[in-house]
Formats: sequence, structure tokens, C-alpha cells
Amino acid sequence: MLEELETLYREALAKLEQVENTAVLETWYHDTLGRKGAVYLLTRQVGQMDPATRPAFGKRLNEVKSDLQAAYDGRLAALKTAELEAAIAGSALDVTLPGRPLPTGGLHIITQTLRDTYRIFGDMGFQVYRSPDVDTDANNFELLNFPPHHPAREMQDSFYTTKPDVILRTHTSAGQIRAMQEYYPEPVRVILPGMCYRNEQITTRSSIQFTQVEGLAVGHNISMADLKGTLTEFARRMFGVNRQTRFRASYFPFTEPSAEMDITCFLCEAKGCQVCKYTGWLEILGSGMVHPNVLRNGGYDPEIYTGFAFGMGPERIAMLKYGIDDIRQFWGNDLRFLQQF
Repeated sequence: MLEELETLYREALAKLEQVENTAVLETWYHDTLGRKGAVYLLTRQVGQMDPATRPAFGKRLNEVKSDLQAAYDGRLAALKTAELEAAIAGSALDVTLPGRPLPTGGLHIITQTLRDTYRIFGDMGFQVYRSPDVDTDANNFELLNFPPHHPAREMQDSFYTTKPDVILRTHTSAGQIRAMQEYYPEPVRVILPGMCYRNEQITTRSSIQFTQVEGLAVGHNISMADLKGTLTEFARRMFGVNRQTRFRASYFPFTEPSAEMDITCFLCEAKGCQVCKYTGWLEILGSGMVHPNVLRNGGYDPEIYTGFAFGMGPERIAMLKYGIDDIRQFWGNDLRFLQQF
């Protein structure tokens, strides 16, 4: 019996070496180590052996079974690897190539500019105040000192809705009245970002919709000096600490006095170039002291309270900061443009 076991062991190993695929290997396993295989059949004959030789035979039988099982496992792993490599070699898909990275999104350049603006004014104590895109004619014009038929209304060609006196806001200044009425009688220090809409011809410098950030501060003893200091600090933090500013007299119905703020051109360093029209200065925003009529419409007594307001366009700031010459690029969804920022 022991000789028969050794013969079976040698023949089984020899056949295993000749196996060339996993299908034949499974047949080998069934015939050799399976429940009806040759090794199992020898196991059933142990009880018929001489008791003196039974222990040695049993020990060797277990060793043969263990060796054959290990040889089978090794051969199975080798054949699976070979078959996988053959399948890959015959396939049009090369799975060994490195994967293609998925493109990741990013913040829109206007969103980046808005967040920079929020951070700068947030450090100065301003809160973000949201107002609706669709507002009343009263909030957008009349309560901001634009009486009906006032010539200043022609500065902003509005989109009117089917409801009387309801329009798409032409500026975020429309939220000034809402903010003052909500905060009264407490001091106000807010910025009002959002989209604005005007029925204008689309050109390289104008569009029918654009973002704007309005600023409003109302309280006791607020002066033009506070306005100039706040906006000068904003300009230096947005465009560089050495940036110089200047204020020019202007006109806005809801502020008196009114002024526009310029900064020194950072492309030519105030020497004069095509961007600054050879003046050395770039206009970035409009501002002024809140008109007494607007304070009164917001609930504040202009004899007790004063305030300042300002408005800026993130598109214009981004155009100046990055040298962009066409406002239509911001909303054209061209990834070649957007991925630069």
C-alpha cells in the first residue's frame, strides 16, 4: 500500500506539471484530491491494513495530501496569471496603462472676486445682506430719491415684469431701503452682493446682467472721511498695499455729496497706457454720503444719523486686476478662459 501511495504521488505530480489551463487543472483535482479521487480511495483502505504498518502509512498519506494540495494551489495561481496576461495581450484595452485623472472643478473668477470682497469688508465689520433680484420700483428707484420721470432713471434701462411697478433690480442699491428698515434703529454696516439686470446692448464692456456689490454704513457721526478710509483700505487690500487712490466729484441721486474712486493703474504704474487711457488712473467704484431723503425713507432721522454708500462691479474689478478686455468672457462658459483663474 505504501508503494502504491508513492507511485500515485509521483504520477500525480507529473500530470500536474503537464496541465496547461485551469479547466484541465480542475479535472486533475477531481481525479486526485476530490471526494472520489485516487487519494481518497486509498484513505478508505487504511482500515484493512496491518495495524503495525497503519501509523506509518497514515502519516505518509497526510504528507502526500498536503504536498499535492500545495502543488495544486501553486499551479492554479500560475495558470490564472498566465491566462490573465494572455487575455490582456489579446485585448484592445491595456489595463496596465495609468488611469486618466478626472477633471476637477473650480470657483468661477467672479465667485473668487466676490469672496475676496467679502473677506476684506468682513474684516472691517461689514456683514453680507441678501436682497431679492426682483423688487419694487419704489425700492429700486423712488425711495432712493429717483422720483417718477426723473432724468436719472434714463441712466438705467430697466426690465419690467407683467406686474405693475415690479422690476428686475438695476442695481443692488435697491436693497438699501430693505436693510435700513430691518436694522432700524440699530447702526447698519452691510454689503449687498447680487446680480443686476439692465436692458443694454451687449458689448465688450456692458451686458444685460452683471454682478454688483453695494455697501452701506449708517450710524452716528459717520463722515466722508470714514468713507474714504474704508474704500482706500479696500483698494489696497484688493490691488496691493502701495496702491494710491483718488476721489472725483460725481452725481448719484441717492448720495450727496457723491464721488467716484480711482486707483493708480497697476499695469503701467500710473505712467499711462491703453488700459487707463493714458491717464494713469482706473475707475473702480462710485460712492457718497447717503442722501437725507434716503435715510428718511429707511426710517432714520437725518438730523441724528448719517451714513455712506458705495457700489462696485466685481466684473470690472476682475477685468482691471487680470487685464481682461471683454466682459462677455465671464459668462461664455469657455473652459479655456475659466481654467486660467
